Amino acid sequence: MPEIPERLKELLADFSFVTSRSERAELLIELADRFEPVPSRIAVPPYPEDHRVQYCESEAYVWAEDQPGDSLKFYFAVENPQGLSAMAMAVILDETLSGAPVEQVAQVAPDIVLKIFGNDISMGKGQGLMGMVSVVQAEARRRLAN
Repeated sequence: MPEIPERLKELLADFSFVTSRSERAELLIELADRFEPVPSRIAVPPYPEDHRVQYCESEAYVWAEDQPGDSLKFYFAVENPQGLSAMAMAVILDETLSGAPVEQVAQVAPDIVLKIFGNDISMGKGQGLMGMVSVVQAEARRRLAN
């Protein structure tokens, strides 16, 4: 199994104990409530298309900023105010992957979405959320290649 950041392992372990849809929804809404949009020093609307997450119904955008110690800080914009799942995913990715070693972030598989949101997530929503993970992963791989 690939080595993934410790904070993400802990979050995935927490979600593995969630057994009901309502409990999962409650946790995800709590996470979405912590969402903070990308600061204006990083980007301002209209956001550039090259930061847009493909297939995301909530019009999510991702930025990565180099940090000391060979890590990245991730920032997100979610243009759809109803995009609670995308907001929750942004909070999860920021809180568990920002500051983690890029080698570990590069190994985070998009299927973490199913472990967090459940296997019954709609195909469209799942694709968009997995797209967010893929963009974060690609940013880490790009830093490793340089």
